[in-house]
Amino acid sequence: MDALDLARWQFGITTVYHFIFVPLTIGLAPLVAIMQTAWHRTGDERWLRLTKFFGKLLLINFAIGVATGIVQEFQFGMNWSEYSRFVGDVFGAPLAMEALAAFFVESTFLGLWIFGWDKLPKRIHLATIWAVAIATNLSAYFILAANSWMQHPVGAIFNEETGRAEMVDIGAVLSNVTLLAAFPHTIAAAFLTAGTFVAGIGAWWMVRSARRGDEATAQVYRRAVVLGTVTMLVSGVGVAASGDWQAKLMFDQQPMKMAAAEALCEGETGAAFSILTIGDLSNDCTGVRHVLTVPGLTSYLATGDFSAYLPGVEELQERSEVLYGEGVDYVPNLAVTYWSFRLMIGLGLGSAALAAAVLWLLRLRQVVDRTWFARLGLLAIPTPFLASSFGWIFTEMGRQPWVVVPNPNPSGVDGVWMLTATGVSTSVSAGTVLASMIGFTLLYALLAVVWFRLMVRYAAEGVAETEPDPSPEARRAAARDHDDDSSTPLSFAY
Repeated sequence: MDALDLARWQFGITTVYHFIFVPLTIGLAPLVAIMQTAWHRTGDERWLRLTKFFGKLLLINFAIGVATGIVQEFQFGMNWSEYSRFVGDVFGAPLAMEALAAFFVESTFLGLWIFGWDKLPKRIHLATIWAVAIATNLSAYFILAANSWMQHPVGAIFNEETGRAEMVDIGAVLSNVTLLAAFPHTIAAAFLTAGTFVAGIGAWWMVRSARRGDEATAQVYRRAVVLGTVTMLVSGVGVAASGDWQAKLMFDQQPMKMAAAEALCEGETGAAFSILTIGDLSNDCTGVRHVLTVPGLTSYLATGDFSAYLPGVEELQERSEVLYGEGVDYVPNLAVTYWSFRLMIGLGLGSAALAAAVLWLLRLRQVVDRTWFARLGLLAIPTPFLASSFGWIFTEMGRQPWVVVPNPNPSGVDGVWMLTATGVSTSVSAGTVLASMIGFTLLYALLAVVWFRLMVRYAAEGVAETEPDPSPEARRAAARDHDDDSSTPLSFAY
């Protein structure tokens, strides 16, 4: 394997591993804020217990996500220095905005939230977790702005003298139509992940508490199940609607990606949607046979017309050779693109199964003590994580061999494109990349063990038996009642 292959493997490993934590942080922060808001408005201690419980899990996930995400930045300047030289003027802007306008706000207010339970007024403390939730989603917007520009370059020109892409319109970059479709889809998927996480853990604990005869604690977790299920239902609709919009854009902007996603080797009028395709799925389409299909559905998903014509992989390869030069295989890995697309969709059924069970079992406003329901809750938790990861793999692998995709229509810019093979550094040896890849993989494996053990440990502890109001207002009220100054030193919230 040469430096290019190793650099791609390293970036794929670190990116997919980091992205495991991203959806949960994006979706769980607002849910924790909603729990704390419910406690603030109602004074119901049960919401405070849930806030503290899921807040611990949010902090663990956030910390691991930050530690694994930092590595991404260094790779752009090391293994992919040629890419950074070419697009740094454009690509670096939204990343800088993410750090300055989102991440710093996110981390600062998270610190205030952790240490401010007994120091800040209740309203101010509540505002800190909402600031974290908003900044987390804002951070996702800027990151997706950078990625969407790679998928569909806008707001830039190609400077022939410097051989670089130069940004001329930051507004166009931040309002890229690809970004406007990708952002709601990503956020909806994040809320689906967080909703499944909250409902799954809540279902397990509700059943366990009910079987122990602890009705009061079971009612606490029932609230978590209901909140998680409502989140799943709303976000599930959002995932489907935004996914349809994003797919139509991809058929227009990256027709090769979508043809590969359907293993559509030859152009068809009224192209069917493939449920199952067999064959070796090699990039020359040899032996590919569609076994189960839905007639006309792919054409409808692409254009809104069941009888529309869609070009196939072979036709698009010929078209790309005319536009961008011969001697390059412009077809992404068919097996990875085809199956990652289906796994992204299919794994979402785990959340759907849990939501359906909740709607049926909790319709009488009672707690549930059925063991199979607790098991379903735990089994459903990893499915949206995996679905999000396969969606990311599909998005990134499907645009190969491009690291910056050329625009096949007038809405983008001409001359701004780059093959992945030309984006890799010319001065970093294969041995150096291999050594760093092994090091990072081992480190990430260790972090995975730490993350899993911490999440299981604190999830297994459950909510506290009682959670007194820690706010300064409550402390002052208690001091007036007992004629005592009960001030406490600054300490970690948990």
